[in-house]
Amino acid sequence: MNLTTDYLGLKLRNPLVVGASPFADDVSAASKLQDAGVAAIVMRSLFEEQIDAEQRALTYHLETPAESYAEATSFFPSYDEYQLAPELYLRQLEQLKGQLKIPVIASLNGCRPGGWTDYAVKLEGAGADAIELNLYQLVTNPDVSGDEAEADMLETVRSVTTSVRIPVAVKISAFHSAPAKFALLLQEAGACGLVLFNRLYQPDIDIEKLEVEPKLKLSEPSELLLRLRWLAIISPHLRVSLAATGGVHSSEDLVKAILAGAHSVQLVSVLLQHGPRMATKLLEGLQQWMSDHGYESIEEFRGAMNHSRCPDPAAFERANYQRMLQSWQITS
Repeated sequence: MNLTTDYLGLKLRNPLVVGASPFADDVSAASKLQDAGVAAIVMRSLFEEQIDAEQRALTYHLETPAESYAEATSFFPSYDEYQLAPELYLRQLEQLKGQLKIPVIASLNGCRPGGWTDYAVKLEGAGADAIELNLYQLVTNPDVSGDEAEADMLETVRSVTTSVRIPVAVKISAFHSAPAKFALLLQEAGACGLVLFNRLYQPDIDIEKLEVEPKLKLSEPSELLLRLRWLAIISPHLRVSLAATGGVHSSEDLVKAILAGAHSVQLVSVLLQHGPRMATKLLEGLQQWMSDHGYESIEEFRGAMNHSRCPDPAAFERANYQRMLQSWQITS
């Protein structure tokens, strides 16, 4: 049975990829996941703000207020709060490449064009097989339009993709006015793949302290539904690789993502909860499903449930929406 898949031009032994997380901080932990069967690993993100802080430190003291945009720098973690400083990040990448046989994907996290994107060249030089560019942004300024925000993102993508020879995947949010069109624009900007979707962590409010309280909540299987919808919608229209991330907790979830059009599936929460053995279990379940349904390779069923067979996906989605609402009834 052939589980291999092509993701970002990399030939992976199966679709399982460890998403950006602390797993890549420790070579031993990454090796255990490799032994459990994962096909690639994404390092935790290196942030735009970290790189900017390091570059300012060449001429200014780290605590000197030097703001590159309106938000106060005090809102962000201090330099020593980040788990891996830029130079340590490069060394960790080199160590992972020296010990692992699977591809190692570096991660850059930012949203505005700037000098920080030059770090992509250093990641390539340190041996990264690919770069995942995470465009995490929540636009709260009412004077900034969606077109302006997306234009900045596209310029950022072009800046990175034109500076390196290795493939670049772009991780995006689902909250765009027209995600399908934006996906096409990212492809035109040089992205070799898209990662669907970024999880926007929602803060809570402490009503006693009257403070905003950050919340870290692991993903749940219900989150996969949003990914499946948009994978099915955009996969027939793109040439680039697609990765699903968020909500994959079972072999059934893995199969659904591939049926919708995913080339790879990223895991984090399920591995944090159950450890490396879960990767082996997911792969065993995938093989069993393929055997039960007569498939010999991933490519035989990838995208089999996307919208390429539906002449008007928009009408289909609206009809499905209406049907679901009409199904609600009040019971006594």
